[in-house]
Amino acid sequence: MTPSPAIGVLALQGDVAEHRRVLDALGVRTVEVLSPDRLDTVDALVVPGGESTTMSKLAARYGLLEPLRKRVRAGMPAYGTCAGMIMLADRILGGTADQETIGGIDMTVRRNAFGRQTESFEADVRLDGLDGGPFDAVFIRAPWVEDVGPGVTVLGTVSRPGEAGRIVAVRQGVLMATSFHPELTGDVRVHRLFVDIVKGHA
Repeated sequence: MTPSPAIGVLALQGDVAEHRRVLDALGVRTVEVLSPDRLDTVDALVVPGGESTTMSKLAARYGLLEPLRKRVRAGMPAYGTCAGMIMLADRILGGTADQETIGGIDMTVRRNAFGRQTESFEADVRLDGLDGGPFDAVFIRAPWVEDVGPGVTVLGTVSRPGEAGRIVAVRQGVLMATSFHPELTGDVRVHRLFVDIVKGHA
């Protein structure tokens, strides 16, 4: 019997426990990743929400940035939420001059595009490949995707007045990213979609 894949959660900062709780509920083995050695033990990775500039600096400090880039380039499945979406973007707008990303998804992401913490909101988002109706998405200082390359599939957009059509969920091969925080909702469907991607890759 093939062992189930281990999914790491990048534990530098952010919603680490919340993601692990959802993955545990789906019966997935999880590992907190805080070093290159730990990264070597996982089959896939979740990059959680948090603060993308801090995450970038900590990844460099812990010697994780290049190993992360190497694993993603080698085909490791990864899913980024909010700040994690920024970390998986090839290009960012509104970042600091020295901000670095893991990259992997051919997209340009704008930091804090929906506004500050006080402008956080919830909205129904229809996601391609997700059964069961719209997803009640939680946006907290969220980015959006300005543009995507030809290999990227747009999974979902928002319909709020003034922001209608803004891209908030994407997939490129085994890489997936959302502007919002599904780990805060109690709805496991987005995580299940990623787990299915990981199992299909394995």
